[in-house]
Amino acid sequence: MKKINKALIEEANQRLKRYTIHTDLTFSPRLSAVLGGQLYFKWESHQPTGSFKIRGAASKILANLEDCRERGVVAASTGNHGAATAYICQQEGLRLTLFVPATIAPFKRQKLERTGAKVILVDGPCEQAESEARQTAEVNHQVFVSPYNDELVIAGQGTCGLEIFEDWPEVEEVVVPVGGGGLMAGIAVYLKESKPTIKITGVEPENSAFIKHSLSLGYLNNDFPEKPTIAEAVAGGLEPDSMTFDLIKHYADSWLTVSEEHIAQAMKIIYEHHQEVVEGAGALSLAGLLAYPELFSGKKVVGLVSGGNIQLSRWQELTGANKPSSEK
Repeated sequence: MKKINKALIEEANQRLKRYTIHTDLTFSPRLSAVLGGQLYFKWESHQPTGSFKIRGAASKILANLEDCRERGVVAASTGNHGAATAYICQQEGLRLTLFVPATIAPFKRQKLERTGAKVILVDGPCEQAESEARQTAEVNHQVFVSPYNDELVIAGQGTCGLEIFEDWPEVEEVVVPVGGGGLMAGIAVYLKESKPTIKITGVEPENSAFIKHSLSLGYLNNDFPEKPTIAEAVAGGLEPDSMTFDLIKHYADSWLTVSEEHIAQAMKIIYEHHQEVVEGAGALSLAGLLAYPELFSGKKVVGLVSGGNIQLSRWQELTGANKPSSEK
């Protein structure tokens, strides 16, 4: 097992430049005024596959490229990780078998199948799809690309923190959407090793607050009364041995949960202020900022926009907003 640290993240950054972009960090003047501080958004929705997930997938696959060519790749996903893994595999000419929950949005499934990936639907939650994918990879000696529970994947996600620190070393707090925790863990490792005073705040939907539930107990526990959430990309529990939980428990400074109403409001406000259409999970950081503005007053804050993969009709349904001129 490789130690997840700043050096590993810097190594990953060199690998994945072939397929990722250094995403924009944009000042939000009106929302800064609302919060009484300085707010910048980090637009991971601008990545080639529409989310931050391409960082982790590229890091893992490119570090094991020969094995991937010889044996094939296996992954599991609610959509964004699958899209990222499928994109890299398509570009490199690799065979990909992708396990997804049967509840996946139809347009995301169709996009995955168009890349040439073999898509297998699994009855059950994300954890079940991940378990079946990992077992298949082990039996067939294939390379399993975890959505979050892997050192190289976490290192890839951590390059997002590297870019934030390069662009704005004065940052005081970074607010991160959380599902499996790979993005938050990677960002936290890099920023805490670079500048320990930077605060890392995670945001989950109230309806799928598995990590907050586990943190309250002091150990990883998926016995949470989950409800549907419009931030479906972060829905579901974690693998029982997930390394992200221990990293988050060590590095995270604060934890917020937000209602479905706050998420939908944040999706709408992001469009009104920045003309960006983002998915529910991508709006979690702003939802947290708007739900608890007193926590961020006077601070220099980055809100991470993790993804923008949503059908326009679904976005309009959730936000009640006028239809943008073009679909993301």
